[in-house]
Amino acid sequence: MQILALTLDLDDTLWPVLPALERADQAVDAWLQQHHPDVARAWPIAAMRKLRAQVAAERLDLAHDFTTQRQLTLQQAFAACNIDLAPIDVLWEVYFAARNSVGLYPDSLPALQRITARWPLASLTNGNADLQRIGIHTHFAHHICARDSGVAKPDPRIFLAAADRLGVAPGHILHVGDDPEMDMVGARDAGLRTAWINRDGQSWPTVLGSPPDLDLRDMTALADWLEAQTPT
Repeated sequence: MQILALTLDLDDTLWPVLPALERADQAVDAWLQQHHPDVARAWPIAAMRKLRAQVAAERLDLAHDFTTQRQLTLQQAFAACNIDLAPIDVLWEVYFAARNSVGLYPDSLPALQRITARWPLASLTNGNADLQRIGIHTHFAHHICARDSGVAKPDPRIFLAAADRLGVAPGHILHVGDDPEMDMVGARDAGLRTAWINRDGQSWPTVLGSPPDLDLRDMTALADWLEAQTPT
């Protein structure tokens, strides 16, 4: 396959996201305990997560917008404590800073440096990752996120939006990600080629149809494969 550009998932592809999400929830809880102890007592972390799940279930129109889901969750938590003016901006900064304090997998940055020296790269995410805060924005030509696009992976439209931004036909773009359905099926349905970063060596779920074009253990394997296709 001739690859002219790549799209790349972020969470759990370049870094493990769960530790960052845990830290973010803990940071919000700590701020509430200091500044709004009544809200903290009424809405400990587990209860706040349950409320967010409820908001997501009720607001299917926001399935692509995790930011607004979380902000509505905070508003409802404060309203339940009879506080009309919730400090959403302050709390969001607390959350967002911790959420973007991620630890890259050891292979991620060296592979990014190798790949982006030769191929244009666009990030493609449903989440709230901020490439500038993380410090890797210079490796990306474009950043496509579900909130801005109005649709989330695996909807083919977000992949086609990335292809349009890159100015490359879908069949010449390799989408790289960790999630079989969100990344591999979504990209496949949009006509992109697919590379599964399968760090745990899992078997492909056959219920999802044909397997991805590439099944790779990490980002180093991706960089090796790309370079082998187009030797200098």
